Amino acid sequence: MKKTDSKNHEESAPLAYENPSFLNSPDGRILRIMSEYVEPLARFRREQIQDTVVFFGSARFHSLSDANSVLERAHLSNEDGKRKLAEAGVQMARYYEDARKMAFLLSEWAAHIPARRRRFVVTTGGGPGIMEAANRGAREAGAKTIGLNIRLPFEQYPNPYITPALNFDFHYFFMRKFWFAYLAKALVIFPGGFGTLDELFEILTLAQTRKLAKKILVVIYGREYWDRLINFNTMVEAGAIAAEDLELFKIVDSPEEGYEYLREGLTKHHLDEERPRRAGEVVPEIAKTNP
Repeated sequence: MKKTDSKNHEESAPLAYENPSFLNSPDGRILRIMSEYVEPLARFRREQIQDTVVFFGSARFHSLSDANSVLERAHLSNEDGKRKLAEAGVQMARYYEDARKMAFLLSEWAAHIPARRRRFVVTTGGGPGIMEAANRGAREAGAKTIGLNIRLPFEQYPNPYITPALNFDFHYFFMRKFWFAYLAKALVIFPGGFGTLDELFEILTLAQTRKLAKKILVVIYGREYWDRLINFNTMVEAGAIAAEDLELFKIVDSPEEGYEYLREGLTKHHLDEERPRRAGEVVPEIAKTNP
């Protein structure tokens, strides 16, 4: 009987989970979405992250030293537009330095909380500007710090202060948003643009509609900027929101004021170890939301 040459056999079909043409196709989208849930979850558990404090703000603000360097170069230019932007950059650089300091104070305090897992870990969108400032402050305090990055055609590259094991890169905006909200016990909103406003109002809506089973503190930083941008009282006067909705957030004007508000609120709402629990109640491993 003639032997069949194995070389003439067709190659075996690839395993589905090793088939890039399937994984990157529309049919494989559900697996890509699930991966952006399961893989971060595995890393958060491995790194013992229980909850976070998320900092948002403009990706375009520089540190004071960098902003001054940009201004010096702009003075050599004949373009008024460049000089005006550089001058504004120096003014806004104070928010970079304030975010850096508040993240430092918060991380230094959180590092001394007796707990099995890491509490109130400073988290950002992982990019430059205010995100870099908060990651930088946390790192200077010797703490782990998280960056939830997103693939964008501009601006968004990982800053160098993120803890390497907690540096994430997302394709889907909604999965990134999920991880911002799911672990957060507080949100700190520095001056920023459309993305900052998006995150602020999304969390305020979740809190207002009671879709969160946890108390989430919202700090809005810099009254001068925000009063020029949004008149919350107009929304109350028009009946668009209730007067008590203004209690969903706190506006502060210094790193120390913001830190004290966070420390007191986080202690009151999330460090009450003596709270009696109902029979059979299970403490969530890392987070909990309403079904």
